[in-house]
Amino acid sequence: MNKELDNRKQILSWSLYDWGNSAFATTVMAGFFPLFFNEYWSHGADTTMTTFRLGFANSIASIIIVILAPILGSIADQSSAKKRFLASFAFMGALMACGLGLVGQGNWQMAMLLFVGGTIGFSGSNIFYDSLLTGVASDKNMDKVSAFGFSLGYLGGGVLFAINVLMYLKFELFGFADAAQAIKVSFITVGIWWAAFTFPLLFFVKEPQNPDAKLAEGNVLKASFAQLSQTFKEIRKLKHIFLFLAAYWLYIDGVDTIVRMAVDYGMSIGFEPSDLITALLMVQFIGFPAAIGFGFLGNKIGTKKAIFIGIIAYLFITVGAAFMQHKSEFYMMAGAIGLVQGGIQALSRSYYAKMIPKHKSAEFFGFYNMLGKFAAVIGPLLMGAVGLLLSKAGLTEDLASRFSITSIAILFIAGAAIFYFVDDDEARKEVAALYGDKG
Repeated sequence: MNKELDNRKQILSWSLYDWGNSAFATTVMAGFFPLFFNEYWSHGADTTMTTFRLGFANSIASIIIVILAPILGSIADQSSAKKRFLASFAFMGALMACGLGLVGQGNWQMAMLLFVGGTIGFSGSNIFYDSLLTGVASDKNMDKVSAFGFSLGYLGGGVLFAINVLMYLKFELFGFADAAQAIKVSFITVGIWWAAFTFPLLFFVKEPQNPDAKLAEGNVLKASFAQLSQTFKEIRKLKHIFLFLAAYWLYIDGVDTIVRMAVDYGMSIGFEPSDLITALLMVQFIGFPAAIGFGFLGNKIGTKKAIFIGIIAYLFITVGAAFMQHKSEFYMMAGAIGLVQGGIQALSRSYYAKMIPKHKSAEFFGFYNMLGKFAAVIGPLLMGAVGLLLSKAGLTEDLASRFSITSIAILFIAGAAIFYFVDDDEARKEVAALYGDKG
């Protein structure tokens, strides 16, 4: 086990990766990609078809991560290679982000392909980034460290996004021919930013060593598949970890779907692109202090209660979004999301990290990310399919879009119901009974 837990240099270096890769989540996933896809790459298609294509791209990326996540986690634990895998996925994602800047108008197929590749890089690297949390923070400080990482992500992603938005709105000041060229260059800046802030983690965060890794030398893949099969069996014995994963699978689907589809939804009900971009910037800069605040809230009232607050807030946000009519209401929704989004993500990660066996952190986070991304297969497709079906049934595009967002509410309700039965103390007892001192 890493003997330098809670070391400030390691914590900052680990957190700076979130500062770097969050640029992909903001500028690409939540911001310019859905906007640019709608108006440039998928130009000429109707609104519901564009939403379906965007949901399909998100779902394909998620399916691939669902398949790879637990396998990659097992391999990383067996070979003590979390940092190497993180670097491989991060640099692949950064390269794909740069590639988006080279795709021509109307070429929605290539744009989708690069977006899927970038999303795989983003999600794949996060498996190993999340698993490294157990090597930089003690259980006592895990809520605060996890929240600090997310808060830097909001700030770092927000800073670059603000620069990109300025490039988009004032393209002539930057020497661009038009707004389209500014957005293309923005995608390239994301790749460079992401790659640059990966290096502190690679240089200064120590790789936690698995004492059993040497057993896998010479045939890591074979040993990893054997271990993965064993862990599947073990998770069934860890009742409360299993329950948490089921709950997380449901409620994080709602969170991720809103993140990925909010801009497309706003455009479908008539908001201007400039309003949507402003709202996204609000989320980022409100999210920075709010994520830190949630970390302290988790310490104060308990991590589980704080997560419940986030789930309930999201339920009200989802239902309220269907009734928005004015720009001010959209900004209010953005502010509410900013207050809870980072918190529910950060505390879910730390809550899980405190329950799982430390010597299998990458493997268990592989399952964690697998379920999160499997949920994201359902969410965007559900929203896109509901809107498309209702539109074909005769509803106006505005009403179809509003009904599509309400379909997400059921995921928060079901997730909260299952999460109610999770007991983290019992989970740690189950881990100790199964793994002994290693747990």
